[in-house]
Amino acid sequence: MAYEVKSPILGFEDTKEVELQEIDSLFTSMKDAKNDKISFTLVNPFLLRAYDFEISDEIKELLSINDDSKISVYNILLIQKPLEKSLINFLAPLVVNHDSKQLAQIILDPKKYPNYGITETIDSYKEA
Repeated sequence: MAYEVKSPILGFEDTKEVELQEIDSLFTSMKDAKNDKISFTLVNPFLLRAYDFEISDEIKELLSINDDSKISVYNILLIQKPLEKSLINFLAPLVVNHDSKQLAQIILDPKKYPNYGITETIDSYKEA
């Protein structure tokens, strides 16, 4: 299913439309709809840890989020071998509004969220 990127993904500012494909409850694949060489593996952070942050009114408006919106939150995963050593960026979540088919990356302030890192390993939270 195609989603419009409403706020640039860091380092991939030319990516304007992506396709999301759930692999399982933990992993999702995200591919650039126009460039098949660009793809990401995403992780559902809520299956790994307590994860909470504030979505600004600006992002809610940008993504047309309201109280009834079906949203998901993902974090980008940098795959390593073994998989348990893969790195998760908890400071730059992707917020997806499934109703409007839009997503945006949010950059969290590390001072406000000191327990979230940019290179945390899967095995810090879950055994394979």
